[in-house]
Amino acid sequence: MAKAENDARVDFLIAGTQRGGTTTLVEYLWRHPQVFIPQAKEIHFFDTERLWQLGVPNYALYHAAFAEAAPGRLLGDATPIYMYWERSLPRIRAYNPRMKLIMVLRNPITRAYSHWNHERLAGREKLPFREALAAEPERQLRAAPQQLRHSSYIDRGMYARQLARVWEFFPAQQTLILRTDDFSRALAPMFERIAAFLGIARFTPVQEIAAHAHDYEAPLAEEDRRYLAGVFEPEIQALERLLGWDCSDWRATRA
Repeated sequence: MAKAENDARVDFLIAGTQRGGTTTLVEYLWRHPQVFIPQAKEIHFFDTERLWQLGVPNYALYHAAFAEAAPGRLLGDATPIYMYWERSLPRIRAYNPRMKLIMVLRNPITRAYSHWNHERLAGREKLPFREALAAEPERQLRAAPQQLRHSSYIDRGMYARQLARVWEFFPAQQTLILRTDDFSRALAPMFERIAAFLGIARFTPVQEIAAHAHDYEAPLAEEDRRYLAGVFEPEIQALERLLGWDCSDWRATRA
């Protein structure tokens, strides 16, 4: 895909989901000669509320992150909260209604546990896992009218609702929904889909990357897995209907 040298607009977003493999995807795309994603990866332009307090911000601040891109490269922003952060979507559409969005969905059961471990390692979460899950509704109330940014372990796994909102602002053909599982079981077909979606040369990674893979202090307890399986079962069924996926392996997967 050719791109005019004076067209600075960002072309695509890796917009979700957190702890879903977006960093791994970026590590692969950094190697593609037609793509530029900043080394800093998460720019957080469309979800940083202070930037939007006075209306539309200066897009030059956003484009500064892409100043090192060679002419003609497709520009990509990998900020996985965009799929979840409701206020970001109308802002993205106003900026570029032709924006393409890639979203990588992970088993919401294991995603929630990975998210909690991430927050614990970052020093933002002091509660044990089940207590943190139980505290989420109260934390959401305290965060209102904004969404809960850091400890939304269950809410971020409600993918069907998030996708429905994305499609309120962007047609489905401008979105590509992938599965985290495909990094290990269908990497070449996954990248064929990405290349076709972005209009870039086909690119088959030859080396496996597992970015930001951390060991847990303990595996997800079976009791907690069963609890989350019950919480997410209606959501998994809804996603299967929405995307035509078979997510039976999600129900059986252990962290």
